[in-house]
Amino acid sequence: MTASITSTETQEGPVTSGFWSLTLGSIGVVFGDIGTSPLYAFHEAVRGAAHGEPVTRIMVLGVLSLILWALLIVVTAKYVLLLLRADNNGEGGTLSLMALGQRALGRRSWFLLALGVVGASMFIGDSMITPAISVLSAVDGLKLATPAFEHYVVPLTVLILVLLFAVQSKGTALVASAFGPVMVIWFTILAVLGVIHIADDPSVLAAINPYYAFQFLLSHGTIGLVTLGAVFLAVTGGEALYADLGHFGRKPIQSAWMFFVLPSLLINYFGQGALVLSDPSAIEHSFYRMVPEHLVLPLVGLATAATVIASQAVITGAYSLVYQAVQLGLLPRFEVRYTSETHAGQIYLPRVNRLLLIGVMLLVLLFHTPSNLASAYGIAVSTTMVADGIMGFVVIWKLWNWKAATAAVVILPFVMVDMTFFSANLLKLLEGAWVPLLFGAAMAGTIWTWRRGSGILIQKTRRIEVPLDDLIRSLEKRPPHIVKGTAVFLTSDPAFVPTALLHNLKHNKVLHEHNVILTIETAHTPRVDLSERFKMEKISEKFSKVRLRFGFMEQPNVPKALAIARKQGWQFDIMSTSFFVSRRSLKASAQSGMPLWQDHLFIALSRSANDATDYFQIPTGRVVEVGTQVTI
Repeated sequence: MTASITSTETQEGPVTSGFWSLTLGSIGVVFGDIGTSPLYAFHEAVRGAAHGEPVTRIMVLGVLSLILWALLIVVTAKYVLLLLRADNNGEGGTLSLMALGQRALGRRSWFLLALGVVGASMFIGDSMITPAISVLSAVDGLKLATPAFEHYVVPLTVLILVLLFAVQSKGTALVASAFGPVMVIWFTILAVLGVIHIADDPSVLAAINPYYAFQFLLSHGTIGLVTLGAVFLAVTGGEALYADLGHFGRKPIQSAWMFFVLPSLLINYFGQGALVLSDPSAIEHSFYRMVPEHLVLPLVGLATAATVIASQAVITGAYSLVYQAVQLGLLPRFEVRYTSETHAGQIYLPRVNRLLLIGVMLLVLLFHTPSNLASAYGIAVSTTMVADGIMGFVVIWKLWNWKAATAAVVILPFVMVDMTFFSANLLKLLEGAWVPLLFGAAMAGTIWTWRRGSGILIQKTRRIEVPLDDLIRSLEKRPPHIVKGTAVFLTSDPAFVPTALLHNLKHNKVLHEHNVILTIETAHTPRVDLSERFKMEKISEKFSKVRLRFGFMEQPNVPKALAIARKQGWQFDIMSTSFFVSRRSLKASAQSGMPLWQDHLFIALSRSANDATDYFQIPTGRVVEVGTQVTI
């Protein structure tokens, strides 16, 4: 999900931008991952097919045919032509698709939630592997320039990646402005090199015929299936087309892919194929062997720039995905920093950045070479693609009102192809595919723990809560001392008395002249119209209920949202208002309903959550915190 580096969003939502600037932006951000696949995809697939034996014509044509049809079926047909139409108020991506499916069903579906969590979790694994394999593959070309560079590949890769993660807190606006032009140059070079080398053996164009793909798979048995896992490297990054829907729009993404990116990729792959057919030894470095020796270093420099762009796009995509997960209640409130005053999509999450850096460093130091990392790469993306396909069926069936049979006929072939690639990548479990599965399992376990612990916490606090209507009637009979001003009490359930209100009455023996029970909701849409942001209900002379709604891609700003209330007649003055927030201190209990390790994980997650005052942008000078101790 590469979602943060565009100029198509402001604090108030998407803005109109020129078609060509959006198309150029999509080339720079959306296609960075898939655009750097020629560095390693063809090379790894043919080496896997050869399995130590000499490279043959059948292998080369078979792999090329598989790459061609994988790009046409998985990326072009499934994502570009079909799923780009499944937009959630203009937004795309795994969690957006999950929310869209929930809305289509009209109820909360645990099956869809599980698919969304699995898909999102595996994307986090992909966000660690993409920078590692991309930059490592680019720098690996130094060995061709001179063998003396061989020992510097890993240290140089580590240095580049550390610098990349170090600059994240500064924002990406300046770097992003160069993304489009650099990637246009990159794809142009890919196409030019491909055209030059197709002339080495024009018969390579026979691979357009899918016969060669089927013949290869049928004649190579298990090796053919293993090779299919390497072929999948050519389509990794395809899911980013859908993830960036809301930031660039369907037409710019479709146009960039169909008329520029896809032709450039295919021409380069066929050029590599023709080169290997004319010189089988070139398979060792089929991409860098496409240029004369004196041009290897400049090409390494350009490839490194392209892979940094691909890595940057995936990193910022991870920020956006985690931010969506927080808004949907799947994770605790992590600290979010906005790195641009005008572009709301440019965000930085310090904790996520640290975790990604640690994961990327471990991968580089553990696997050392792109070939070793290739085994770990495909499983993460193929899992996300399977989840997207199944959730896409629900949307096509329920939201688009297609017949179930028709929807199945359309989506089932794509799911079967994705499952085939998933199975092929699963064969590499012991060779490295366990890494993204481990990352994904850890992420899914964290989300499950947070959801389960939050549910238990709500149940426990509900037992001691007092219905709000009962308290209001009691206060009308025996009113406490009334003080001037407005008190706003934040709560997740407006039917019950907020803990902070109970403690204020119990210990301070006072009640404010105006009391607002404030509930903040996250909608299953990326944004909420300003007319639906604020809803107020007066329930007594001194009490009112206020509900604020934000989309899961919006930045919650309570004072700014409450200012809308003035248009509805409420005289809201921030300087005479106090915000009461409950702060819970959690302790583990043997009777919580969760294993003890999960209790401790939930408590650790709760402590790591960003302060509600900061998260909702409430002025700290107007906040009163009330602490309570809860055993879970």
